Amino acid sequence: MKKFFDDFKKDIKFKSAGPGKKLTADTSTKPDVVQSSSSAKNNRHAPTEGAARAGAAALARIEQRPKPKVHTSQDAIRIQVKKELEAEAAALAEKDMAAAAEGSKVPVKDPTCLSVSGVYFTCPLTGATLTKSEREVHIKEAILMRFEEDPVEASVMMIHTFNKDREKVKTAVDIISKYVDNICKNPTEEKYRKIKLSNKVFQDKVRSVEGSREFLQALEFISVMLPVDGQEEEEEFLVLPEQSPDALELMKERRDRLQRGEPVRAQLDRQPQAFRSSPNAQRFELPPEFYNLTAEELKKEQQQRSELVEKNTMLRTKAMREKEEQRERRKYNYTLLRIRLPDGNLLQGTFYAWDRLPVLFGFVRESLVDGWQPFELIAPGSQKLQESDEVALAECNLVPAALLTFAWDAAVQADIAAAGGKSPTLLKPELLETIRTLS
Repeated sequence: MKKFFDDFKKDIKFKSAGPGKKLTADTSTKPDVVQSSSSAKNNRHAPTEGAARAGAAALARIEQRPKPKVHTSQDAIRIQVKKELEAEAAALAEKDMAAAAEGSKVPVKDPTCLSVSGVYFTCPLTGATLTKSEREVHIKEAILMRFEEDPVEASVMMIHTFNKDREKVKTAVDIISKYVDNICKNPTEEKYRKIKLSNKVFQDKVRSVEGSREFLQALEFISVMLPVDGQEEEEEFLVLPEQSPDALELMKERRDRLQRGEPVRAQLDRQPQAFRSSPNAQRFELPPEFYNLTAEELKKEQQQRSELVEKNTMLRTKAMREKEEQRERRKYNYTLLRIRLPDGNLLQGTFYAWDRLPVLFGFVRESLVDGWQPFELIAPGSQKLQESDEVALAECNLVPAALLTFAWDAAVQADIAAAGGKSPTLLKPELLETIRTLS
């Protein structure tokens, strides 16, 4: 570095810009003047004393500058992923701002009048409560944090979560599994323990899947530059050192973990809430997140509500009505359900529109003190719902909101009463502690 700077001082004439100003290098040349190297050497001017001092100071700074940290491949990957996550978060924020601006065309409801403040999710890795726009970035960050604790688990999560194309993931998992199978069957064969990164199958089917290289590194493959027959330059390979029998068994177990892997998805927060008996039980004011519509589509829907009464009076066939009802149900992502209990209190929860009836019954059961007892749920129109029916809530016309009626099984209650038992307590104490009044 010092030699380079000395040569640099010889080749560039520093000129002083006067007191208090920066020195600049005069590198300009006149196109109409050509000098030989010997004459140019004789015409050079020695730097001024001030320029020499400035040059020496700059050289000292260069020599004292700390050397950049050499990152491992894992560090480089994490830094790159972090940059991508930050960019993704910025893009999501920009998208939310655009959606908010678009949403301003639709009359905004007073948040205090909403039946629920919004739709929220829970991260299964951290337990954090997230909005829809936060969940994907948060889960990716949570997975990356797991590399320090368990790189195999983290890389399996990465493969199954970061890649949306499930067929592409399956292909990569099958190829990696084949690598492991070949190694375990032929542990002393070196060719099975080397993966050429420029190999077309690896490039197209494995390397393109995020997390695949991290998983191979978690299996203890290391990056090595090796010579290739017929080529002057070396190429990068992933090479696995020869493994002991115990290590091979561990590798099989890790392969099985990869094959069993599932995407990490944020879970819908049902936001269970108890309310006191209220004449407003059937009144629902929903936030925009409940609708699978753009702001403009939502505005049109609001304008068309008045036409619905008139349309219902028209003579239509059953097929026409069912087709229109199916189209209406697809407008909603979520549904808000309230269950009126025998004591008059209400239990409220948020569901996916395509959650099935057993999910609803499970939610109610988990909210009861004596959830083991059989009960019934009755939908609007006196429709009795069956827990065993694998029918979506949307298909039961329970979207985007509905009030259901809860009833204990009459025969079981009669037996309890005949035995001198008391009616069971309904909601769990933790729900009653936060009971509210519907506005």
